[in-house]
Amino acid sequence: MKLPYEEFDLSGIRTYPLASRRSKANAADFATAYVPGSGMRGWVESLPRILAGADFAAVVDAIVAARARNRIVLWGIGAHVVKTGLGPVLIDLMERGFVSALATNGAAVIHDFELALSGATSEEVDEALGPGRFGMADETGSLLNAAINDGVARGQGLGQAVAEWLDRSRPSHVHLSLLAAAARFEIPVTVHVGIGTDIIHMHPAASGAALGEGSLRDFRYLVSNVARLEQGVFLNCGSAVILPEVFLKAVALARNAGISLEGLTTANMDFIRHYRAQTNVVSRPVAGIGRGYSLVGHHELMIPLLAAALTESRMV
Repeated sequence: MKLPYEEFDLSGIRTYPLASRRSKANAADFATAYVPGSGMRGWVESLPRILAGADFAAVVDAIVAARARNRIVLWGIGAHVVKTGLGPVLIDLMERGFVSALATNGAAVIHDFELALSGATSEEVDEALGPGRFGMADETGSLLNAAINDGVARGQGLGQAVAEWLDRSRPSHVHLSLLAAAARFEIPVTVHVGIGTDIIHMHPAASGAALGEGSLRDFRYLVSNVARLEQGVFLNCGSAVILPEVFLKAVALARNAGISLEGLTTANMDFIRHYRAQTNVVSRPVAGIGRGYSLVGHHELMIPLLAAALTESRMV
């Protein structure tokens, strides 16, 4: 079939009144200029209620509402959150009642432990790997493994064992430690490790039996926490693989037991969107029962902004 150069006839095209259309962007949702002196509350209220602006406000409201109703606000914390200096921000949120429980991974515990001991953490891997020094700080390997081994032998999980060791030993920079603060405020901490992923596993004091038993015990503690998340909030901050996977399995066990998670709000906070966090935190656990949000940005900016918005919220 040969086609001619023929213009399409537009004479019969149908239109409709603009006012009759449902539009996704409406002036009522637009940002307003920040009013000098209105503080963090004014800043949040000035945000557009569109896309990430609406999501940020929704997460703030969900956390504040959960606190007001005495519901669970469970924080998942990756290592990057700790080593970028956000411990003091999260400790303040603990004191204000915005943290019900912490779930974290082995790397975050190492950074928290080193900060408590020396006020510094995060070595230069490229510099240390060649000479064979990577991960070989003596105190980190010996003291942290000892705290885990002793605590697990007494029937504790990894999180409780390390948190109580730090709170009891009071190292010189203990005020920087999330885990020590959690012990002080009686906030449960669970630690979820992959054997061989953390530098303390390279030390002779590491016990596979203690690491495995302690981490499995912490998984079961986490399931108990997740089972209380009806009308609550779970935030995953900076864990791309381990915590999203562990959280999904905890949700699966709670649902298997017939426990309602109705009204659950989840949020993933990271500087990019990762597959597992998007599916296992934002999408699957809340399908048909709640809402999930993805807040994209650097932790060292987003978490202080979220914390400030929580402390300044009208709902507090």
